[in-house]
Amino acid sequence: MAELQEVQITEEKPLLPGQTPEAAKTHSVETPYGSVTFTVYGTPKPKRPAILTYHDVGLNYKSCFQPLFQFEDMQEIIQNFVRVHVDAPGMEEGAPVFPLGYQYPSLDQLADMIPCVLQYLNFSTIIGVGVGAGAYILARYALNHPDTVEGLVLINIDPNAKGWMDWAAHKLTGLTSSIPEMILGHLFSQEELSGNSELIQKYRNIITHAPNLDNIELYWNSYNNRRDLNFERGGDITLRCPVMLVVGDQAPHEDAVGDQLWGTKNLIPAAKPPGPGMGANGVNEEQNKGARVKKLGKRDPFHLSAWLIYVCFTFSGWCSPEQMADSGGQPQLTQPGKLTEAFKYFLQGMGYMASSCMTRLSRSRTASLTSAASVDGNRSRSRTLSQSSESGTLSSGPPGHTMEVSC
Repeated sequence: MAELQEVQITEEKPLLPGQTPEAAKTHSVETPYGSVTFTVYGTPKPKRPAILTYHDVGLNYKSCFQPLFQFEDMQEIIQNFVRVHVDAPGMEEGAPVFPLGYQYPSLDQLADMIPCVLQYLNFSTIIGVGVGAGAYILARYALNHPDTVEGLVLINIDPNAKGWMDWAAHKLTGLTSSIPEMILGHLFSQEELSGNSELIQKYRNIITHAPNLDNIELYWNSYNNRRDLNFERGGDITLRCPVMLVVGDQAPHEDAVGDQLWGTKNLIPAAKPPGPGMGANGVNEEQNKGARVKKLGKRDPFHLSAWLIYVCFTFSGWCSPEQMADSGGQPQLTQPGKLTEAFKYFLQGMGYMASSCMTRLSRSRTASLTSAASVDGNRSRSRTLSQSSESGTLSSGPPGHTMEVSC
């Protein structure tokens, strides 16, 4: 028999507290529609796509994604992928204010800037993560360049252009509200804005006192003038990659994701569950789960070769309604742990990180379930032994023998 040879295996591990992360490298590249700035973290991994992010209106890549990518359980993911954070033109830190009359790119043109970024970096494929306007831009890019997109995580996407009623409401709101307040209403729910939490105060201050507020308004106008993505179920205009849709339970875009993408509002409860395990209509979530999955299959507007994970933070296949509630309008800011867990499952479903360890949230939930099962098992064993003793049928096994009862 041939002798076994010792093989040295080097395993990448997440950063520990106190360790210095890899330095970020910021680049700018000229495109047919102006200059675009992006920041790269990490080094390219062989046979793995880059994670490319695109932020929402009123934010930049740091204010939109930093809480998510700095989350403890996310470190394992970012050790396995190079990341590219794209800032919309004029949204990067220290960006000069565009001159009066500057023609800001449309969302379609912003999507057409991405190939220049990938060509500059010599990256062939990406997994896109976008929020709001950024989600629309990445979806448009995926429609135009399907061979370069391996997967999409679309948070709070509204794929439709504004209708006449929306346009009129937007104009009326503009007469009584400032640009920062309108953008805050786009990012957060009215309940969150009324509650005026520390998070809301922080982002209100960021947007209101932004030195590039004029640039932000231009991006805002481009978002409000977006075209329909025109998804066709079973047609030619489809996303042909795995897609994970995410929307918060209080997000202003909850109806847009549910009604416009799926054709029904019943897929997303409009209110928090009234009690443990109960849906918005008082229906048991466990019983209702199968019906919802069935509806998703029937109403899937994407190509059949693509599979889709739908994550609503009041209903999820791997989290209970109570755990996923209160995510608000920006899940990546308020629930980075739950979004990290969903993202990890998404990547594993695509064939990456198959040997990944459980997230802290998964470990906590598993320990809770194991503890509950242990208690139930002990109770059941006690009942069985008690009943056996009363009937005089106790096991006559040797001393010290433990009898286990499976329940």
